[in-house]
Amino acid sequence: MGLVSRSAGARAFLPEFVRTYAGDTLWALMVFLGLGIVFPRARTGTIVLAAIGIAFAVEFSQLYETDWINRIRAMRIGGLALGRGWVTTDLVCYTVGVALGALAETWKKCRGIRDR
Repeated sequence: MGLVSRSAGARAFLPEFVRTYAGDTLWALMVFLGLGIVFPRARTGTIVLAAIGIAFAVEFSQLYETDWINRIRAMRIGGLALGRGWVTTDLVCYTVGVALGALAETWKKCRGIRDR
C-alpha cells in the first residue's frame, strides 16, 4: 500500500497529503508488525521502542553518505529499505505508523479480555 501511495496512478485518487506521507507511515507500521511477528511474546512497549529505534536509525543513517552505501541506496530494494535522503517529517511519519500499530494491538488485547 505504501508503494501504491507513491505511484503515478495514485495521483488520480489520493490527496497530496496522503501521497506524501502514507509510504513512510506504512513503512514504520510494517517494521512494528514485523517485529511483533518475529517476537510474539514481547510486550507492546518493547516492540514500540524497537520499531521506533530501527526507523529513526534508518533515517539518521541517511545523513551518512559514502560511495558504498549510496550504491546500495541507488538500487530499488536498497532505497526502499534504507531511504534516499534525510527528511525531518519522516520521523513524525514513523512515530505515527508505530503508534497506529500499538493502538491496534492494544485495542485487540482489550477486546480479547472483554470477550472472555
